[in-house]
Amino acid sequence: LDLIILMTGYYFTYDSKIIDVEKNTEINVTEQPLKAILDSIFKNDSIRFSVLTNHIIIYKDHEVNSTKITNEPVQVQNSISGRIVDSETRDVLPYATIGIISKGNGTVTNLNGEFVLKIPPDCIDDSLSVSYLGYINRFIPVKQVLISSLTITLVRDYIPISEIIIRSQSPQEIIRKTIAAIPGNYGASPSYLTGFYREAVIKRSELQVYSEAVLQIYKSAYSGTLLSDQIKVVKSRKIENTGIKDTLTLRLKAGLSSCLQLDGVKNLFDFIDPANYQSYNFMLTDIVTIDGESAYVIDFVQKDDVDVALFKGSIYINIEDFSILLTEFELNPDHIDKSISTFVNNSARGYTARPLTAKYRISYRKINGLYYLNHVRGDLRFLAKEKKKVFNTPFSVFFELAVTNVDRENVTRFEREDITPLHTIFSKTINGYNPDFWGNQDFLKPEDNLLDVLKNMNVRLFEFSPNPNSR
Repeated sequence: LDLIILMTGYYFTYDSKIIDVEKNTEINVTEQPLKAILDSIFKNDSIRFSVLTNHIIIYKDHEVNSTKITNEPVQVQNSISGRIVDSETRDVLPYATIGIISKGNGTVTNLNGEFVLKIPPDCIDDSLSVSYLGYINRFIPVKQVLISSLTITLVRDYIPISEIIIRSQSPQEIIRKTIAAIPGNYGASPSYLTGFYREAVIKRSELQVYSEAVLQIYKSAYSGTLLSDQIKVVKSRKIENTGIKDTLTLRLKAGLSSCLQLDGVKNLFDFIDPANYQSYNFMLTDIVTIDGESAYVIDFVQKDDVDVALFKGSIYINIEDFSILLTEFELNPDHIDKSISTFVNNSARGYTARPLTAKYRISYRKINGLYYLNHVRGDLRFLAKEKKKVFNTPFSVFFELAVTNVDRENVTRFEREDITPLHTIFSKTINGYNPDFWGNQDFLKPEDNLLDVLKNMNVRLFEFSPNPNSR
């Protein structure tokens, strides 16, 4: 299959349960149609294939024939799951975006490149869009991939030097145009976002706390309003490792409130605020492909004479409409120890805490002409030390929000009693970890190593499920 990709430009989508990716097949053909070659490869495996534009769907008859040939409306909600990988190296692609083209439904892959996406009945005739930084977008009819353990390959997109035009403008000019374009790119009216949130606190290599929640977010307009965003929890749970005797937990300024604050288009990123330009060096370093369009890559770092903790990283800005597509940044490691109050409200009595790294990634997705928050991820590392002890205790924390649906119809602010306090969202003690807990809600699958820990550790699980009829 790899050889066919190289020689023809076609690439494959398949269920990894029916394809042995390590299997070598020898055939001797000269000037044969591709169909004949594929028939020869799969002749003993009861496998079929469909050719759609420049990609080939491999399947067994019973897996997709019901959605391929029937014209009757589908009444049940289907699910698509699998992995997204590089077509050549087979490396997994974390944080790839998978969405339904005409709808606001979508998700992102986890660190293992895995995803799960629920398909509403009215989207069966739609197509999936699969995108990743520096890769060619893929568009796949939903009907062709209603299977589990799907493997989707993406092909790298190399922009020829002859097509790269660096316009005679400074990075600061590009950023100013980006700020001016926010009302047109992100909208002047509010929206409802549905999202899946998770966070974890890990002490040394032991998981202490793992929290998950399906949220509804009232996202206020990006211009023309001073109203804040609101969060309402639909369903959630918190898993605590009751086997750990030392219960030191840093009170971190992370979690739900940070996910909202890190929407740097709504709450202007420090490094694109014109008032802070004098504190940063900006460099236009590259042009790359994101979501089928070209984007400037602007790197930034605080100036040497600035003696406070600022940021370093990259921001990706669409060449045509000057929208922010992605930004990846971290607190400057050389000054991060001066910013403990940024993360920690109050250390436990008798302990001191020191941050080591604080890295963030925020992406946006275009839906029907407007951009919306798509994914927020924060990864933090600390050292905590008991004052009478010699050695430090390492902590790592991550928090993550993936927006799974966007709705702009009949958007109003939540009632006061429905708004979730950002510091507490869990209740009702029960036992066990149930992977089917989320039902028809979209969720981020825990990475393999994390899932093993959740299944095996001694846990106390708290669940919260409000009235299912409430918005």
